[in-house]
Amino acid sequence: MGILDIMGKINGVLWGTPSLILLFGTGLFLTIMLRGLQFRRLGYAFKLGFSREKEDDAKAEGDVSNFKALMTALAATIGNGNIAGVATAITIGGPGAIFWMWVVGLLGMATKYAEALLAMKYRVKNANGEYSGGPMYYVERGLGKKWKWLAVAFALFGAFAALGIGNSVQSNTIASVMDQSFGISGLTTGIVLAVLTFLIIFGGIQRISTVAGFFVPMMAFLYIGGAILIIILNADQIIPSFKLIFQYAFSPIAATGGFAGIVVTEAIRSGVSRGIFSNEAGLGTAALIAGNARADHPVKQALVAMTGTFIVTIIVCTMTGLVLMMTGFWDPTGGVLSGVPHDAGLEGGALTSAAFASVLGKAGEYIVAFSVIFFGFSTIVGWYVYGEKCFEYLVGTKGIMAYRAVYVFATGLGAVANLAVVWAFADMANALMMIPNLVALILLYKVIVSETNDYFENHYKAAEKSMKKAS
Repeated sequence: MGILDIMGKINGVLWGTPSLILLFGTGLFLTIMLRGLQFRRLGYAFKLGFSREKEDDAKAEGDVSNFKALMTALAATIGNGNIAGVATAITIGGPGAIFWMWVVGLLGMATKYAEALLAMKYRVKNANGEYSGGPMYYVERGLGKKWKWLAVAFALFGAFAALGIGNSVQSNTIASVMDQSFGISGLTTGIVLAVLTFLIIFGGIQRISTVAGFFVPMMAFLYIGGAILIIILNADQIIPSFKLIFQYAFSPIAATGGFAGIVVTEAIRSGVSRGIFSNEAGLGTAALIAGNARADHPVKQALVAMTGTFIVTIIVCTMTGLVLMMTGFWDPTGGVLSGVPHDAGLEGGALTSAAFASVLGKAGEYIVAFSVIFFGFSTIVGWYVYGEKCFEYLVGTKGIMAYRAVYVFATGLGAVANLAVVWAFADMANALMMIPNLVALILLYKVIVSETNDYFENHYKAAEKSMKKAS
């Protein structure tokens, strides 16, 4: 039995029924306890995230503004999970996987809100004078010392996960597209990415957040703009595409020819695991950057953080899914089911690139290529913050330089690694982070509800007035 088979069996257990129940259950539980806050306060949350920094927030303690915290989080989440991850989910689980991405995203907004709120409430200052927050701190400080083993488990899994989901997966996808579109070898891509990563992450969180604040809006505009153009040009396929998504969310795809078919459980598993990969709700990663934000109340940054899940899943992932549906490239048989012949061997970012190129020609291929490059690299940089915070919790600030060196090495190695192994490792690391974090959120739900009620009963009106004055 090879390493891929072993990892596949481990992922089968980690992403089995108990984990799915824990993930969905936590999101649903928090949605009920917060009375659907992610739907009721979504507009206000976007106003907080994208409005000019208010005087009270500018005076608050923290390392970066709400906007930069959101951009850094989006840099880590709007990545190749939205391009390669969606394509992989559809290839493995069929169009129905998109529906389950939506479900985990909508419920995950409440989960991410809770993570960010607790991160702000229980954050600490490190030896360098910077703030550190995240599941390990709200577990230890919120639940008490007897739960420190859970905090250590999250930090350990998080430090390793950053090397996989946030790093080697991204560099691997970038290398694949660079080879396909420009004929540049994986080794060359890996070396260049490693050097650029070194130059940015050794500048600390301020440099990382500044880079994210510049690149994220630009690259999101490029990719979403291309996807919208394809959707407009294929407007007659919008309704049929949504029908495919809803049909196969609850019905299996029948076997045909040499194709074995896809069962509903695979659609759910693929949609949930890739959905989490793309929006990170439930992983606890949003909390790792939220703790650095400047805000005079934890709820403010929590609301801003939850908008990231909406942007990533409901907007960006849906755009990718629709493009694959409309062009027929969702079909893992190579065209037998969709009636659009294409290379059945394409996967990940290469599949999305081919779908764009089928409508927009070479320009479509370049849109995806440059999106993969910028999305992927910004994710590598953004996820470094996550990994550093976890590693810092385990060994202190003195070990950060060593972690930076390992992270840079993993960037180069990922570019030449086996894609299937890299994705399998990413799935495994995600689950191992998710479980301790979700347990903590459930145990601390009373704190989440109490802080939320305090803000909307005692601070909301004053914050609204301040926001209007600032605008």
